Amino acid sequence: MTETENRNHHTGKQQNGGAMAETSTVEDVFDDTYREKEGPKPPRRLVWRNIVLMTLLHIGALYGLVLIPSASVLTLAWTAVCYLISALGVTAGAHRLWSHRSYKASFPLRVFLALANSMSFQNDIYEWARDHRVHHKFSETDADPHNAKRGFFFAHIGWLLVRKHPDVIEKGKKLELSDLMADKVVMFQRRHYKLSVVILCFLVPTLVPWYFWGESLTVGYFIPGLMRYAVILNATWLVNSAAHLWGNRPYDKHINPRENPLVAFSAIGEGFHNYHHTFPYDYSTSEFGCKLNLTTAFIDLMCFLGLAKDCKRVVKDTIAARVQRTGDGSHKSG
Repeated sequence: MTETENRNHHTGKQQNGGAMAETSTVEDVFDDTYREKEGPKPPRRLVWRNIVLMTLLHIGALYGLVLIPSASVLTLAWTAVCYLISALGVTAGAHRLWSHRSYKASFPLRVFLALANSMSFQNDIYEWARDHRVHHKFSETDADPHNAKRGFFFAHIGWLLVRKHPDVIEKGKKLELSDLMADKVVMFQRRHYKLSVVILCFLVPTLVPWYFWGESLTVGYFIPGLMRYAVILNATWLVNSAAHLWGNRPYDKHINPRENPLVAFSAIGEGFHNYHHTFPYDYSTSEFGCKLNLTTAFIDLMCFLGLAKDCKRVVKDTIAARVQRTGDGSHKSG
């Protein structure tokens, strides 16, 4: 069996206890018919606005670290809450719900995840999901927005500091994105994205500790504001960089994505990347459920509360068969 055996499958269903597990649609399945263009690569064009803004952000985040000893316990707790909400907006929202459609969410849950996504400030849901589907469909090629074969720095942050490769733009325009356009929550957030980011990513984290327990605006801005924002950005970027470069490959040794527990911890469950690229339709992005995976625990809680349903999973026999065929021999059950 080849490395693309699971990526080129057609939509289907597998029985897993009482739940149905559906395979991916073609929009997030690797396309092995794509060929990179021969000849010289297009010139690298720097985006100086992004370079300046990212530099200032990380300087502000470092200053936030200096201010930590002067922050109250409540402010530090609020920073952790903002971090978790921001992360869920990406992991449970833009990634697992809207990019991969790995479960279904009620309207109230979709609204919460859209608000959380604006707090994370990583592009609106529509753009994030589009780029992520391109990443899966053309992984580690010129059409991959953060192609890890171009090195750690490019996959981590460099891809945001230069113009996109023309193939990324071309392939993104050809994706079927009608599901995103039909979601009123997604399109409302897209229309009002800049305002929502100002309010949720910067004003709310800053003003809540100032208003409710008298924290200084400086501490509120630099710790739950800029520092929290920079940390969640880097945690997300590590999925694109570290989890594509370092770790074992128990499910498919022929692809770059790896199992990286440290990334899984920082990105609340998104570091089981060899599994995720092998089975992108699994709502847990991992064989092991809630282990190092707060996002899966959150989705399970939403299902218990009746706010989510139809979580897609891979049956154990399918996983075991794939491990035997293409794994690197490092698989451990449990």
